[in-house]
Amino acid sequence: MKALCWQGVNELSVEQVPDPAILNAQDAIVKVTASTTCGSDLHLLGGYIPAMRAGDVIGHEFIGEIVDVGPEVSRHRPGDRVVVCSIIGCGRCWACRHDEWSLCENSNPKPGVTDLMWGGTTAGIFGYSHAMGGFRGSHAEYIRVPFVDYNAFTVPEGVSDLDALFASDAAPTGWMGAELGGVRPGDVVAVWGCGGVGQMAARAALLLGAERVIAIDRYPERLAMAARHVGCEVIDYTSTDVTAELRERTGGRGPDVCVEAVGMEADSTGIQRVYDGIKQQLRLEQDRPIAVREAIHACRKGGSVFVLGVFAGFVDKFPLGALMNKGLTLRGAQQHGQRYIPKLLDLIAKGDLKPSYLATHTMTLDEGPKGYDMFKHKKDGCVRAVFRPWA
Repeated sequence: MKALCWQGVNELSVEQVPDPAILNAQDAIVKVTASTTCGSDLHLLGGYIPAMRAGDVIGHEFIGEIVDVGPEVSRHRPGDRVVVCSIIGCGRCWACRHDEWSLCENSNPKPGVTDLMWGGTTAGIFGYSHAMGGFRGSHAEYIRVPFVDYNAFTVPEGVSDLDALFASDAAPTGWMGAELGGVRPGDVVAVWGCGGVGQMAARAALLLGAERVIAIDRYPERLAMAARHVGCEVIDYTSTDVTAELRERTGGRGPDVCVEAVGMEADSTGIQRVYDGIKQQLRLEQDRPIAVREAIHACRKGGSVFVLGVFAGFVDKFPLGALMNKGLTLRGAQQHGQRYIPKLLDLIAKGDLKPSYLATHTMTLDEGPKGYDMFKHKKDGCVRAVFRPWA
């Protein structure tokens, strides 16, 4: 079959790879009908995520049709149109039973790297390095889905493929940031990053009752998209001091909840950009925590900061003093998608959430390298590129 493969830093190619097969009784084979880029993929391309190997199939956010199932699969059958969570959960371990699916104790068959780096095993993730299980990704014609009864969700009639596609990762990740960040009716919420996840976090905050949501980015197309489709306020961080602007807009107090949806390659206009950029390139720190620092300083006393952006290792100049003395709550996680996807599909079916607008560019799988180039460099206003393997 045809698949989009990682070949090295900033190098992708479309290759022929073996078709997937049922390996375990709870597996299914899914024919991928649409798969999208994600900002976390750029960390793979940049060489910041360990344990990638040439030929690895990337991609983790997708929708498709089940074409084969293992003998122990009970909730799905061939022909089902399903959206699949990017995070793989077994459905039976302590973490899964407590709805903390990204902490699954059984789905990552290669836990050595995560045990060493983070002090514990986390869930497997499609197409996201051998540290996260070495599973083939979704930018392919077919994909094997382990524990399919827990990780695939039937798409309701009337919900389009493009809307359902973003229920795989962007929408549940954003919803989790708002919900676990503690958004309550009447809150003021600030979201760093207007990519797909950031916009979904902003929309989730509004749906959870936030009085105001302020999204922060520097790309005019993304800021305009967030204002138009999400209905939030926006700040261009290249034109103002973000912390001062947030204080001004909140009567001097700061946002109640701050959601960081940027991750390890965060940017800025100040000296931090130079400092963190040099240290990251020299591998003196693994991640650039610019947006996290800003969120901690901007958040009101006693407020909450939630980290949605992907981080892999160690950071420098972390404002622990501000965190402690301001009495902030800091949380973070990979998405617990299985907790949220059914609810999100219902919201999409009712018309309360329409994430398909994120798909600014649709192309064939053969155009995958071009799509990622556009996505990485924000060419032609690209927010998300969607690949249709069978187009």
